[in-house]
Formats: sequence, C-alpha cells, structure tokens
Amino acid sequence: MVDRAASDNVSDTSAPGFEDALVPSHVRYRILALLCALSMITYLDRACLGVAAPSLVAELSLTSEAELKWAFAAFAIAYALFEIPSGWLGDTLGPRGTLLRIVAWWSICTALTAVIGLRIGGVLLAGLGTLIVLRFLFGAGEAGAYPNITRALHNWFPIRQRATAQGFIWMSGRLVGGLTPLLFMVLVTGTKWTQPLTTWRGSFVLLGIIGCAWCAVFALLFRNRPGEHPRVNAGELAEIERGQPPPSSHAAAPWRAFLRSGNLWLLCGMYFCLNFGWSFHLTYLPSYLTYRFHLDEQSVLGALYKGGPLWLGAVGCLIGGLVADRLTRRTGNPDRVRRRLCSMSLVLAGLCWLAAIYATNIHGFVLAVSLAACFNDLTMPSAWAVCQTIGGRYAGMAAACMNTIGTFGAAAAVSSTGMFVERSLAVRATAMGVDAEKLSASDKHVASLAGYDWALVTYAAAYLLAAACWWWINSSRTIHTDPKH
Repeated sequence: MVDRAASDNVSDTSAPGFEDALVPSHVRYRILALLCALSMITYLDRACLGVAAPSLVAELSLTSEAELKWAFAAFAIAYALFEIPSGWLGDTLGPRGTLLRIVAWWSICTALTAVIGLRIGGVLLAGLGTLIVLRFLFGAGEAGAYPNITRALHNWFPIRQRATAQGFIWMSGRLVGGLTPLLFMVLVTGTKWTQPLTTWRGSFVLLGIIGCAWCAVFALLFRNRPGEHPRVNAGELAEIERGQPPPSSHAAAPWRAFLRSGNLWLLCGMYFCLNFGWSFHLTYLPSYLTYRFHLDEQSVLGALYKGGPLWLGAVGCLIGGLVADRLTRRTGNPDRVRRRLCSMSLVLAGLCWLAAIYATNIHGFVLAVSLAACFNDLTMPSAWAVCQTIGGRYAGMAAACMNTIGTFGAAAAVSSTGMFVERSLAVRATAMGVDAEKLSASDKHVASLAGYDWALVTYAAAYLLAAACWWWINSSRTIHTDPKH
C-alpha cells in the first residue's frame, strides 16, 4: 500500500514535483543488480570447491574425487536443514539483515577453506574431517540466500515482472558459475601464456574478501521495502504495489497449512528431482571431464567445457523468465503456461542425459549435458515465481521449503554418485581378485566410468519424475487462502 506522504503527493496535482512523482523511478532495477551480484558470488563460492577438487585430493593424499563425496554432501545437508529457518527470518525480520548475516557467514567459511591440508612441521592441521565440518558450516551459513532473494523480489517487483527478475537472478549465478573453471585456471594453474597469479588457497581467501565487500555495498543501498528507500518516488511505489496485498505481520506463520499443502509438496518433489540432476555440474563434472577425456589442465577450451552447462543454463534462465512472462501476458493463464513449458523442458533434459552416456567424444558429451542444463534452467524462473504466488505474504517460507527439499536432492545425488563409482571399483576388484587400491590404472579407469554411467541414468530418471510433478502443480493457488485450509 502506498504510504500517506506518497498518496498526498499523488492526490495534490499542484504539489511541487507532482509530474516527476507520476513518472516512476527505476530504483528496483538497481536492487535487481545488487541481487544479481549476490547470485554471482553464491555460484562462484559453490563452484570453486568442485574446480579445486584435484588440488584437495593431492593435498589430502586421497585416492580420487569420489572420497570428497561427504564434503560435497555436507554442504547440501546443512543448506537444507537451515533453509526454512532462514526463509522464515527473511519473512519476519526482512531480507536486508538476513542476507547480510548469510553472506558474511559464508564468506568467512570460504576464506577458512584455505587452511585445509596445511602442514606445520609435518603435522596436518586440517584434514578431510575438518573440510566436511567446514562445508557443513558453509552450507548452514549460506542457507536461505535464494529464498531471501525471492522475498526481496516479492517486495520490490510487480507481479508481471517477477519471472523475468528471477530469470536474471539465476542467469547471473549460472554465468559466473560457468566462468569459475576459467577463473580458477587463470588464478591458480596458469595458462600456456600466463603464470599463476595465486595458489588455490589464495583464491579461497580472495572469494571471502569479495563477499564481505558485497555486504558493505548492500548495507548502504538496500532497504526491505520500496517505501523505505529515499530514492523511490510515488510513481514507482504505485507501480510495484499494484495488485499486491498490503504488508502484514509474519509472527503467526501458517506452518500447518504449509505442511498440509499437497501443491507445495509437489513443488518440493519437483525441485528435489531438479537438483538431483543438476548437482553433477558443480561437483564432479570438472574432474570427470579431465578423467574421461584427459584434458590439459592449462587448456582454455577445457576450462570453457567445464563451465559449458552453466553457460547454457544461463541462457535457459533468461529465456525461461522472458518466455513465461510473455506467454502469461498473452494468454492470461500463468498456470497452464508454466505447466506446459516446464514439463516439456524437463523431459528433454532427461533425454539429453541419456544421450550423454553414449557420447564418444568430449564435444558430444559437453553438448548433451549443457543442453540438459539449458532445459533444466528454462524452468527455474517459473519455479521460483510460483513460490511467490503460492506463498503470497510468506513467499520466503515457500521458497525455503522448496529449496530445502531440493537441496536434499543435491545431497542425495552427490553421495549416490560417489557410491556408484566406489561400488563399481569394488566389483571390478572382486572380479580381478585384488583389493580396489591395487587395481591397475586402466582397470580403475574403466570401472570408474562404468559407475558414472549408472549415475547419469539416475539423473535422466530424476528429470522425468520432475516433469510428471510439474503436470500436477497448481501454480495459481495461494497456500494460506486455499479452501482446504
């Protein structure tokens, strides 16, 4: 609802600056830029562990990246456990303070990752167990980032622009996530033409500093609601709040209604499957490409291939948001638009994963998994926009519920992928009559790739299940006004 001062200016056409007040300001786009920057930092910090995995394996004297599965999973489990409390805090206290706490916490944890594998006098200061604990704390700190971004977009953007805004948020994160392998190579490995600029430890410290710098800018420029921002005029305020319910207290959150909403559970199940198929790109993919196709660590093309799925994912995020909003304006039926667009996209994503199994070279494999990522991300703006619609005034909570279950999907995927590889190695070793550690390099290579193939099949199956869930989601039903409740 427009505040009294703004209303007085609009009603009094003789008031100074009346014409300026009717021409909407565009502060919300600056807010969107801030939130896109946050999404970039989020993906930069997430992707860096997967890219640094070979360095960590060497530092910790591990056999393979599969032994890092619990470090990958610890982040996802903690992220899921703390997601709903962080989303509720954003709804209750506002996204400003919640996001500041989130980013400061995870930036510190990112910087502390630099101590893993350090030795003083031959004594290991922080090993794999410490890395797992640190990743758990990292996940707990980062939990709620995207639900609170969704809460901020709910406050700052009119309904007709929300899917597009979500598309820009996810596009920004994917773009930088795709750049991470190349950035890591330039910083840490060096290229054929340049020397390394720092060590892998220095890169983690640098990422922590970037996060803290974002906090300072965000605290200065962001406000929880447009009416609290000194540069938002009455025209923009009216445009943002047109069609939105008035703000209200969130003290009595409708937990029972959320738990009883079959619609929300379908949305969460869909997102579980979506994250199950996606998580490979940020965890095992860089090492997998090097292992299967023998990439040169200083190859620029190889680094771009490692980020390929996130590059095309960024395209999918942008197109998905623009197309969903445009078709919604044309048809007036957002529910049907989202259902058809998303279910079709996810079926195609599943087929792409099956095609990746049979790829005979790196070009075909990267193309297949990148197209899968693109089809995956065509659905992202719609999924997060649905959280704003069905959650209403509790958009942060709805987004947190969806992302919580989705993150459990990521945890299930990274742990099961490691188990498939380890199981395949054990079966091969049994057949050869030796211990897994004593397998020849060629036998280990064949067995590991067989384990990965089984994992790729599960990704394809997950996308088909996600498509089925979308077909039954009613994206226009608000939870706390559902007649069943």
